[in-house]
Amino acid sequence: MAPTKLFFFAFSVALIFSIVGAEADVSVEGSVAEPDISAFKIQLDQLNSKIRILESEIREKSEEVKRKDEIVAGKEKIIQDKSVTIQSLQNDIASLQKKGSLDAEEQVGKAHARAVELQKQVDELKGELETQNREKGNWETRVLGLEKKVNDLNSKLEDLQKINQEQRTQIQKTERALKVTEEEMVKAKFEAAVTEAELSATRGAWLPPWLAVHYLHSKSCVETQWNKHGKPVWEKVAQKALDKKAQAGKWAEPHVETIKTKWVPAVKEQWSVVKTSAEPHLQLLTTKTVEDVFLKTTGSQEARKFSKPYIDQIAVAAKPHVDKVQVVLKPYTNKVVHSYGKFLESATTYHRQVQATVQETLKKHELTRPLATKELEWFAASALLALPIIFVARVFSAVFCNKKVNKPYRSGNNHARRKAKRSHPDKHTS
Repeated sequence: MAPTKLFFFAFSVALIFSIVGAEADVSVEGSVAEPDISAFKIQLDQLNSKIRILESEIREKSEEVKRKDEIVAGKEKIIQDKSVTIQSLQNDIASLQKKGSLDAEEQVGKAHARAVELQKQVDELKGELETQNREKGNWETRVLGLEKKVNDLNSKLEDLQKINQEQRTQIQKTERALKVTEEEMVKAKFEAAVTEAELSATRGAWLPPWLAVHYLHSKSCVETQWNKHGKPVWEKVAQKALDKKAQAGKWAEPHVETIKTKWVPAVKEQWSVVKTSAEPHLQLLTTKTVEDVFLKTTGSQEARKFSKPYIDQIAVAAKPHVDKVQVVLKPYTNKVVHSYGKFLESATTYHRQVQATVQETLKKHELTRPLATKELEWFAASALLALPIIFVARVFSAVFCNKKVNKPYRSGNNHARRKAKRSHPDKHTS
């Protein structure tokens, strides 16, 4: 009974998984690639519903297997009964042969014919039993395969549940981080408001009134001129730049593909060759630089030992003067230090933002992905922040600084030829 149940169970599960298998695999693989929790929940619910349907169908197939087992048992009983009747007929034939009567011969012929028919029926039943046994074997193998598939699906469900839990933990961590950042943003805004109030107060305190009035007037004039002339021009330039960027992207698509297919592998090969050839030279350079640094450090230590008493004497002599200067400059230094700290904070925030944008732009393209290192991002961000300052400094230097007019250099060859001295006649006679 057990192998028949397994056989029909395997048959039913194979029929179901032949329809559902491809969809389940595709859905599971897609769900592993996507980190969305809602998609994982939907796929889990679909898999659970499919497993329930499979279990119900397996139960129905097991009931059908039980019915067929009962039919087979009934046929076996029929075969046994017919075999008993055949034996009884054979005994009757033997008894009739002993009697030797004509009626017995007729009965023997009838009995032989009936025995042949019964034998045919027995052979047919045996063939049916053999075919059913073969089908049982096939069903058992299919049941084993389906059990393996069910185990695989259970393992995939466990993996999906683990991934779901990990993503929930990550989401909780990100929510906590967002809360912390929101709190920090609120604190930063509050500090910015406080610093603005302090700066407004300090401007009125340490700036002269005529300079403050001139500053406010120039600021309002610059804002009005910017809103009238500079802002629309900037918007037009930005729109044109975006259009040119889109055109350049369309034009560069085939070239980028050719570069990816042809030039990138060649560049990688050349880079590997250069790397392998440059490694010994770099090692030699590192060893030499380490030796030079060691020699320099030893020399600097000796110089420090030699100059230490003189430096101590100078420090002792200059200490009262330095203290007086510190006392005089203390109110000004506090303001300068405070403003310098705020400037550093704002500069670091802008630098981080520019560094993040540089990182995103480098990682968008496959050619610039290997260049997306922290050092390059830092240098690029610092350069982008320094370029406008340098440009403004050059503009101010060109506007306000007067260039010195270089006088032409007069060489010694431009002097007039001197006349030769006339010799006195007495000297010649003497």
